[in-house]
Amino acid sequence: MTYEETIDWLYKQLPMFSRIGIAAYKKDLHNTLSLCKSLGDPHKKFKSLHIAGTNGKGSTSHMIASILQEAGYKTGLYTSPHIKDFRERIRINGIMIEKDFVVDFVDRTKQITEQINPSFFELTVAMAFEYFAINAVDIAIIETGLGGRLDSTNVISPELSVITNIGYDHTNMLGNTLREIATEKAGIIKKNTPVVVGEVLDETFPVFEQKAKDMGGEMLIASEQFMAEEIHSQGSILTCIVRNTNMGTAEKFTLDVGGLYQAKNVCTVLCAIEVLKEKNYDIPRTAILSGLKNVRINTGLKGRWDIVQSNPTIIHDVAHNEDGITQVLKQLQINYPFARLHFVLGFVNDKDINKLISLFPRSAKYYFTNAHIPRALDAETLRGIASNHLLKGNSFDDVNDAIDHAKKMAESNDVIVVSGSFFIIAEVGSVIHPVRSSS
Repeated sequence: MTYEETIDWLYKQLPMFSRIGIAAYKKDLHNTLSLCKSLGDPHKKFKSLHIAGTNGKGSTSHMIASILQEAGYKTGLYTSPHIKDFRERIRINGIMIEKDFVVDFVDRTKQITEQINPSFFELTVAMAFEYFAINAVDIAIIETGLGGRLDSTNVISPELSVITNIGYDHTNMLGNTLREIATEKAGIIKKNTPVVVGEVLDETFPVFEQKAKDMGGEMLIASEQFMAEEIHSQGSILTCIVRNTNMGTAEKFTLDVGGLYQAKNVCTVLCAIEVLKEKNYDIPRTAILSGLKNVRINTGLKGRWDIVQSNPTIIHDVAHNEDGITQVLKQLQINYPFARLHFVLGFVNDKDINKLISLFPRSAKYYFTNAHIPRALDAETLRGIASNHLLKGNSFDDVNDAIDHAKKMAESNDVIVVSGSFFIIAEVGSVIHPVRSSS
């Protein structure tokens, strides 16, 4: 098969959570372990960091990878979902996996794939592990897909576990309380392995504390170790001063990711880097500074407060749950307090849509849309829900049509925000077939 045929086969033949939702979720690690065993257990052949969390785990993964690259380490990076190209999921020093490797891997694993029927994610994880092992990376940053305890990535024995934060998302699979969700995320904490937790709440702290104690590993709370101050976002650039509470020192950092919410992630990253330095990783100050300054360049990070146009300003952000959307709305109030806002919104159908829609301002103009995946919430249905919350707008079957209409309605000082789902951002600029897939 060609690369294009291989990707098409992966999408069509394997259950894919991002497309069909909970039906693709496998509640054990059997398939991943079977795949890895057939490949000679590649996940045991390289060092790794494991990162989970409701929000920020992708950005945190990219930041740490960027710093390690700048420090001279051959760094693997596994994240999901991708936005434009499947190969975004698997990188070494920012360079995407080769198309030939993807084709060869899928061909070589056809027999076991037919035997165990893995999900799309399970096979992709095994592919990443073999790629990192074959290429002898010094360390790989592995982001969980969903949850932690039963996530396909949770077969590794990392140098360090990182949990960014806990919020409400995927409650139909992870639990309806913050304690239940934290318990699933805490599943990545391993025996005698340190864990960095970005932020804790009254409901989540006891969960992490007890799990770390049971596993015999040190737990560090990043928000207690580091504090971000004087946080400023200008365009796609973020600056902040971070105070090390233990050392009593403060340092200014500049990032090429402009979201104000990234300041919390910086504290988590710095705490994780300190743990790695204690494990004798050579990570000089210059690598930290340049790594944070060049996250997008080094790792290809996309979809986080991406300002893609001026006059009017157009921002792409993959925020898709309550915490993420709240942060985006907060930044809009700070950065554009007097601008008229236009929202191009699309969600998947397993979110608490009423809750998410209730967060948005009634004064803005709305353009409701949908991605072309079975899991997407239909644009007209979304418009109806929004109308119940007194949000007014039209529905569009193609995000590009929605953006075009927003641009026609917007004046030069207005702001257009495209958000609600990774899959909405993925279809920006793409040619969409007029009929949505139903399977």
